[in-house]
Amino acid sequence: MKPQLAFALAALLGSSALQAAEVQLTVQIPRLDVAEYHRPYVAIWLENDAGHVADLTVWYDTKMRDDEGEKWLKDLRQWWRRSGRGLDLPVDGVSAATRPPGAHELALQDLPAFKELAPGDYELVVEAAREVGGRELLKVPFSWPVSQAADLQAQGSRELGQIRLQLTP
Repeated sequence: MKPQLAFALAALLGSSALQAAEVQLTVQIPRLDVAEYHRPYVAIWLENDAGHVADLTVWYDTKMRDDEGEKWLKDLRQWWRRSGRGLDLPVDGVSAATRPPGAHELALQDLPAFKELAPGDYELVVEAAREVGGRELLKVPFSWPVSQAADLQAQGSRELGQIRLQLTP
């Protein structure tokens, strides 16, 4: 096989492998036995050594009158400093309603952020804050593109349960 043909074939196979990668995220929101429970606001984003890379989703009360739900997004302190305060909310494809306690699965591979992600080392960051509650932030490091299957996890202690990032080439 000629070297140019082998290189073109390898590039073609590499790009199709990139497109075929699956990125499955599971976010566990624990059921808390407290007197006044409010669903947590949750922000999920990517960052690397240079800082914020892309917002993946922000769960907040999108139905409150006069965009009152946006007022409490500042409680997601890390996300707010890195990205939130510069956004014009709601952001199409990013903003979403809060979720009840339980496991919530997200397929991330079709998001523009993953389709355009440059090769490198990243952290998937999940931050949760709850009215009359606490705040918690978890990070799951990973490398992109996916070269082998990986099942990465982080465990929360109060506002978040298990965060599971499954990568499949």
